[in-house]
Amino acid sequence: MSGIEEAVEAIRDGKAVLLPFDTVYGLAADPYREESARRLYKLKGRDESQPTAIVASSFDYLLECVPELRGRAASRARLLLPGPVTLILPNPARRYRWLTGTSPEAIGVRVPELEGLGRDVLERVGAVVATSANHPGDPDPSRLADVPEDIRTRVAVAVDAGELPGTPSTVIDLTGPEPRIVREGALPAEEALRRLDSAVRSS
Repeated sequence: MSGIEEAVEAIRDGKAVLLPFDTVYGLAADPYREESARRLYKLKGRDESQPTAIVASSFDYLLECVPELRGRAASRARLLLPGPVTLILPNPARRYRWLTGTSPEAIGVRVPELEGLGRDVLERVGAVVATSANHPGDPDPSRLADVPEDIRTRVAVAVDAGELPGTPSTVIDLTGPEPRIVREGALPAEEALRRLDSAVRSS
């Protein structure tokens, strides 16, 4: 089973799907319902104490999901999004407790630069909770065939967009006074820090 309509319907029904992102293939589900997120965690074999990011179709839609992302947090985030980056931002209202793991005061967010099938699905649903479609510690899948069979055969829909870049997003923590690189990824850390630093110096 594959296709945009089927994927959109499955996400709205609370089921997990396989989607192509701008980095790797990911497991995606409805971020607004706790049971959907828990289903995704179980499918991946991910510990529920680990946080998982909200992936939004646009920066404006992200602000609808987390309205508190205003002021300095939003200004810094706009320097890096859209792009292959996951940002950890303040979550003062402690929204989406089922996605924040052991740190409810922070939340991970993404706004990918998507084209094709992945973009079509994300634009239709607005936002998803998403994580790479692998088991913890395993290689990130650049092709649908690289997704472990037990995951691939248990999702509601798998959308195939061919081979992807295969490097996961760069993870940057912006909850403190200085940005902190949590994981080097698709966007070089040096470039990310340069953008953030140039904005500080020009302000």
